[in-house]
Amino acid sequence: MLALLLPAVVSAETGAPYKIEEFIRKDRFQTVRISPKGTYVAATVPVDDKTVLVVLKPGQQKPISHFNLRGKSHVMDFAWANDERLLFTVGVKDGLLEEPMPQGEIWGMDADGTNTKMLAGWHNADSTSGRTGGRAREPVFATLIDSLENDDDKAIISVFQPGATYTSAERMDVKSGARIPIAQAPVPRASFVTDRQGAVRFALGANNDNVSKLYYRKDEKAPWKLLEDEGVSGRMLFPLDFSADDRLVYMQAEHRTGPDSIVSFDVATEQMKEMARDDFVDPSGLVNAVGKSYPIGVQFDDPTPRFHYFEPDSPDAKLHKTLQTSFSGDTVVAGANTTERGEALLFTYSDRNPGDYFVFNLDTKQAQHLISRKDWIDPNTASETRVLEFQARDGRKIQAFLTVPKGSDGKNLPLVVNPHGGPIGVADGWSYAGERQMLAANGYAVLQVNFRGSGGYGREHQLAGYKQWGRAMQDDLTDATHWAIKSGVADPKRICVYGASYGGYASLMGVAKEPSLYRCAVGYVGVYDLNMMYSRGDVPQQLSGVNFLKDALGTEGLAETSPNKLASRIKVPVFLAAGGEDKRAPQEHSEAMERALKEAGVPVETLYYRTEGHGFYKVEHSLEFYTRLLSFLDRHIGPGAASSSKAN
Repeated sequence: MLALLLPAVVSAETGAPYKIEEFIRKDRFQTVRISPKGTYVAATVPVDDKTVLVVLKPGQQKPISHFNLRGKSHVMDFAWANDERLLFTVGVKDGLLEEPMPQGEIWGMDADGTNTKMLAGWHNADSTSGRTGGRAREPVFATLIDSLENDDDKAIISVFQPGATYTSAERMDVKSGARIPIAQAPVPRASFVTDRQGAVRFALGANNDNVSKLYYRKDEKAPWKLLEDEGVSGRMLFPLDFSADDRLVYMQAEHRTGPDSIVSFDVATEQMKEMARDDFVDPSGLVNAVGKSYPIGVQFDDPTPRFHYFEPDSPDAKLHKTLQTSFSGDTVVAGANTTERGEALLFTYSDRNPGDYFVFNLDTKQAQHLISRKDWIDPNTASETRVLEFQARDGRKIQAFLTVPKGSDGKNLPLVVNPHGGPIGVADGWSYAGERQMLAANGYAVLQVNFRGSGGYGREHQLAGYKQWGRAMQDDLTDATHWAIKSGVADPKRICVYGASYGGYASLMGVAKEPSLYRCAVGYVGVYDLNMMYSRGDVPQQLSGVNFLKDALGTEGLAETSPNKLASRIKVPVFLAAGGEDKRAPQEHSEAMERALKEAGVPVETLYYRTEGHGFYKVEHSLEFYTRLLSFLDRHIGPGAASSSKAN
């Protein structure tokens, strides 16, 4: 019955109907990991306003067990401690667009669902169980460091005690939660990195000045040695992983100018060597050997993934390279373990494929499909996302992504400029995104811009966004829009700007700063009064949040770059949507923007849900929002095929 009631959009190529629900529907699975012997498969599954953990037998659809906490809880990450037991961490978030905030809890669960308990965390104040050397287990903020591939009974965790300055690394029993301290950090707020034997070798942290310091030790008995001080060198080093033989450590180096690089650190000579660096983009991460936990290279997304191998002629590199050409152009990510049957898990994805999991046999070199994230999506009917680069007005190189309706010639199209949220350190990417596919299926080109302040292009590009809200960051969006017009992609009379969170701010600021460039604007859970950001929401509730606002926004001239103070300059219709429980961008922002627009005589539509947060969780609420969005676009820049019956 629900399927019959859902409004539909129409494929630009085939004319076949696409229901909005197909694009906003949650993935069947997110992260999937196979147990060491291949007996079980564990996966995180989004359900309503939470993410649960399920365990299945390979080839079976019905889970044999699951973990699900009350409230808006999310299993953030998990690892197999052995073939029968899982370790996982839990977070909470109030809205669909937020990242889960870790709760400092480590849980354990047997594959069959038994022996489920919190092993370490704030709420774990058991004074009898988990004693170690006569010391009762205190409530702590804990994170998982290493599940210890070669030890079925222990794991390494990071522990922060209430009132303490320094974190410690501790060896924890995966069943009882009993802990033994093995290392004390030499710097506050430290994170740890272990070698392949589970020895804690690196500690990265910072004092209150937020200047990072990296410490290293040769073994667990050696003293800590300061390896890199950002205050002296001007760069940050992030240790990532050890080589297969523990001889080298691969680190990501953040430089004052240009993109990050990957360097190796020889633990015997303590010499560093640059291993890989792109001219424009940061490394996306290390690449593991297929079915192995050690790295063999580096991935760069520019925008489609490409790989730099440390030893290009090695068997590991050759196998990884072969797999990249074996799945119809999809990128292949290999799992970090091989089962006793010689099988490894593969994940494949692209701009049109939301993702598939395969079980790959290393002996026969055959892959068997396991599950799909969105098995109702046909990649052959999805729209291609292309990369483009242009120069902003001050000469800065900017990368953007253009998605055009499948089957169109890509010219003279109605265009939706879609700025991302964040904005600092966040970026749009090439992989599948349901929202832009929905817009493209409805006949719209979609332009997404990684303006200055976005992550992935080096430290200088990110810092260039500081104190540039409504200024140079906004100019980058304007310049991208002019590029789309000049190149012939966009019909200059049919361009709308739509975004969420910071993207909502940029949308309203766009039509205030460039009154004749856009024909409409949509702000979803946005912020519109920069002074209000210092007094409303969860960001100013902590000193770190206030300091971030001072760095990112500044304190001077905020009214000049607040859309609700510039409503008289806006000449086009506006659609605002917000949630009453939004702590990141409180609904007061949208209400203030609405009042200002009405006072200025600007047509404005609104959609408020009292029980939603920073992004709508409930399917019926998301359905209402996207139905209204497509109807709004259809009326103002068309041609759209969305049914507006629900909106009316």
